Amino acid sequence: MTVLHLLGSPGEGGAETYFLSLAEALAKDGLSQAVAMHANPGREAAMARLNIPTRVMPFGAPFDFVTGPRIAAYAKELPARVLLQWMNRAGRVVPREGPWARIGRLGGYYDLKYYRGCDLLVANTRDIETYIVSKGWPVTRVVHIPNFAAPAGDAPQSRSALDTPEDAPLLLGMGRLHKVKAHDASLKALALFPEAYLWIAGEGPLEHSLKHLAEKLGVADRVRFLGWRKDASALYRAADICLFPSRYEPLGNTVIQAWAHGIPIVAAASQGPGVLIRNEEDGLLLPIDDPAALAEAARRLADDKALRTRLSEAGLARVAAEFSPAPVVARWREIFAGFGED
Repeated sequence: MTVLHLLGSPGEGGAETYFLSLAEALAKDGLSQAVAMHANPGREAAMARLNIPTRVMPFGAPFDFVTGPRIAAYAKELPARVLLQWMNRAGRVVPREGPWARIGRLGGYYDLKYYRGCDLLVANTRDIETYIVSKGWPVTRVVHIPNFAAPAGDAPQSRSALDTPEDAPLLLGMGRLHKVKAHDASLKALALFPEAYLWIAGEGPLEHSLKHLAEKLGVADRVRFLGWRKDASALYRAADICLFPSRYEPLGNTVIQAWAHGIPIVAAASQGPGVLIRNEEDGLLLPIDDPAALAEAARRLADDKALRTRLSEAGLARVAAEFSPAPVVARWREIFAGFGED
């Protein structure tokens, strides 16, 4: 049996990164897979390394009369038993009927109109599962499968290569340069923590305004805007504390990744992190849009090695118990088997 992934996004983000992780984990487990995706050289190269057959398709919007028939033809050629839809864009063009099951994977509170005709929806949080049911979706056709974190073997990023003192508290921010990620709050917190340095990894529409804000706050000499990075593990391993002040976050892959890398995390109590993190047990939670509280929490961790160690160890334990690849892959295989996996 072959599972055909449908990924219509051209850009980079948490869902796209997790797609790569899940595809790799399923490949290691021996699942036959193929991909129909929007052009993206990095992801195409990753699929080639994994020997996963890939077809690049337009995935245009709003009127695309080409991609749907091409997906249908590819699915029949493979043949595919399951079409796994990632995010909304694929839902606009996915074939409505065929000799296959359709599964929609939701990592956010998406409009369910893009998932009409799916046989099953997979939510990566319990809250998203509840949301799906609240919209009238049959409870028997939605399941919860969390994301997993599997650190890569990258060595820590050299601090000297990024002009960062070895002995300075190093804060790490991960995520798109978008308003919801609240990198502006991290910059304002940095202004209140003059001993610290901040690395921000991500790209997005607010790059210019965030750099301008750093200049205005007088912290530009202590901030490194790293752009989109494919070596996230190297950054986590180099940093002392992970900041995650998102104003809105359905899940929070950054939380799980920080735990998996043994780095303590400070997060705003937005929807996803507020459910994931057990405050003072495996991370620190604070109010949304509170740079002073963010700075205070970061300083507290920088000054208290025992607290950093305790939170880090608890995070590693959470990943081992709930967010490691083996149980997540097993759950996906169970789902596929229900639709006729050989």
